[in-house]
Amino acid sequence: QLVESGGGVVQTGGSLRLSCVCSGSLFTTYAMGWFRQSPGKERELVAGITWQGGSLYYRDSVKGRFTISRDNAKSTLYLQMNDLKPEDEAVYYCAARGGRLIYSSTWEDYDYWGQGTQVTVSS
Repeated sequence: QLVESGGGVVQTGGSLRLSCVCSGSLFTTYAMGWFRQSPGKERELVAGITWQGGSLYYRDSVKGRFTISRDNAKSTLYLQMNDLKPEDEAVYYCAARGGRLIYSSTWEDYDYWGQGTQVTVSS
């Protein structure tokens, strides 16, 4: 089970930190991703991280502003979001690839999903 927190309302240029806690003992075997979806748009991979955090992915529009990280001892995934823009507004989901060490940009490749947390950016 994945449980996200940290969403909210922020002004343009502000920051938020999302967290995703994974229950159970298999977190260290999962590649993880943060996806987002806004109304009428496809769910898109924002950032991905391999099982030990050795390889990271960011979509171009968030590079230099967002940072994905994980604390395997706490079974927690993070997404630090700085300099938020109105186009970042969406529901953000954490996702896990069961038994896979490498992230994927395809949402269908993920086995477990959090409930989503809303990020609203006011201009």
